[in-house]
Amino acid sequence: MIIASDLIRGNTDTIILASLMKKDNYGYEINKNISIKTDGKYEFKEATLYTAFKRLEEAGFIRSYWGQENVSARRRYYSITPKGKDEYHKLLEDWKNAKNMIEKLIDTGVVDNG
Repeated sequence: MIIASDLIRGNTDTIILASLMKKDNYGYEINKNISIKTDGKYEFKEATLYTAFKRLEEAGFIRSYWGQENVSARRRYYSITPKGKDEYHKLLEDWKNAKNMIEKLIDTGVVDNG
């Protein structure tokens, strides 16, 4: 079963910031980790990922820098800023609240007109 993109699309920033809370990383590796964590059921399209990086960097939530690889092409790494950590915690709280609300709304599938 492939996870519906619509369910994840609104959480792109949260997912990226969460991955950068652990360590600095580059786009391909972040996407690979997402694929691994979802057992291959989801990964970002390249355009989605890099558009999100640009948006997050412009907002001051992440910063980018060039890595010092000696054996391959240089990679652009991303790191989360203190402002980005604050945003991550806010987005995570928003997600938890939305998840709880959705669970209440679809728990039984029956509307109680009480």
